[in-house]
Amino acid sequence: MPAPEVVGISAGSGEDTVTRQQWKWSVLAGMASYLDAGSIVALGSGLALFQVYLGLSSGALGALAAIGPNAIGCALGAFVGGRLGDRLGRKRIYKYDLLVYALGILCIALAVNAPMLFIGTFVVGIAVGADVPTSLALVGEFSPSKHRGKLLSFTQIAWNAGPVVVLLLALALSGLDLLGIRIVFLHLFVVALVTWAMRRGLAESARWQSATAKGVTQRFQALFRGANLKALAWTGTVYLFWGLAAGTSGLFTPYIVQTLHAGGQAAGVALSCAGFVIGILATIPFMRYIDRGHRTRRALWGAGAVMQVASYAVFLIFPFNVPVIVANIVLFGIGSAIAGEAVYKIFSQELFPTLLRGTAQGFTFGVARTVLGVWSFFVPVLASAGISVIAALLCACLVISGVVGFFFMPDTSGKSLEQIEAERAPA
Repeated sequence: MPAPEVVGISAGSGEDTVTRQQWKWSVLAGMASYLDAGSIVALGSGLALFQVYLGLSSGALGALAAIGPNAIGCALGAFVGGRLGDRLGRKRIYKYDLLVYALGILCIALAVNAPMLFIGTFVVGIAVGADVPTSLALVGEFSPSKHRGKLLSFTQIAWNAGPVVVLLLALALSGLDLLGIRIVFLHLFVVALVTWAMRRGLAESARWQSATAKGVTQRFQALFRGANLKALAWTGTVYLFWGLAAGTSGLFTPYIVQTLHAGGQAAGVALSCAGFVIGILATIPFMRYIDRGHRTRRALWGAGAVMQVASYAVFLIFPFNVPVIVANIVLFGIGSAIAGEAVYKIFSQELFPTLLRGTAQGFTFGVARTVLGVWSFFVPVLASAGISVIAALLCACLVISGVVGFFFMPDTSGKSLEQIEAERAPA
């Protein structure tokens, strides 16, 4: 049997430029984020319409949100997919999970009863959960040391692009009501199949191959000792508490806008779309500066954290209307671009050894989405009583994420993955 093809720079390479091929690999890997966020927002855009069509209660609506790509379904996929990616290789996971995703999306698009909708939503969650930590590990492992943050941040543009396309389609098709939402899901079905076909040309990570060739194994329990435990606690904390705010915003904004009579379906979708466009625009300069050193990373995080806390504080000070929602969206969109998931993605690749990298991110990603799933059960009920309680809780979450991220941020910028691992190894 011929030796497997190697993708990416060799382990320990000192290259400091990004090739066209590496950009291509980043795009294909980043499509996991596009499909993840796209499915979350598509479901959010259609929640009110599916509720009417199928006669779903607020509790059923919360359960639907909780089991899907925004929460528990995704968590289960991340737990399993991240670990299998470390044990069996990155390629074996992302080679098949998009086919599972496509089947789940098709089930949602054609749903004529509650079981179809719930099953499809759960399957989509499982698939994106497995893909995200595996794909991000691949990006981290083929990226040059001085541009690793840039390429991982680029996947966040894909994460924002998915919702933008989905929301623009939902807005354009809003006159078709539920049929329009079905078409939106069919778009995700097509994108998943095209991405799967293009990914077949990708090969295995050179760093993963090098690590496994040495015959070294990393047991799951190693995550909960020494430097790995500290890294797990840090990345898990910042992402869990930030994710509660981001998940609520991404999934429930159109629903909350309609429920609290700040606008109709089109207004809710348009406001959500604006937030993701702002996220893209803010991520572009962030990509330029994120690899410029530890102080720069901390400064960006601090500024973004303050903006995000302010974004939900406005709901506690001013009436819930469109101008205040716009202020929330602008502040949160910019703030989350520089102190949110992109930073979590970067450090999740930098702080863990190769054979625990997917496992670690799958674990923290899964825990965060599980907690978000529990929270999602209560959001529709809380929203029906007003915005103040939700806003206060999310403010508190963003304060925790911001403070922990700023004061305990590790110094890894510009270092090779091998150098970071050696520095964090027990003496």
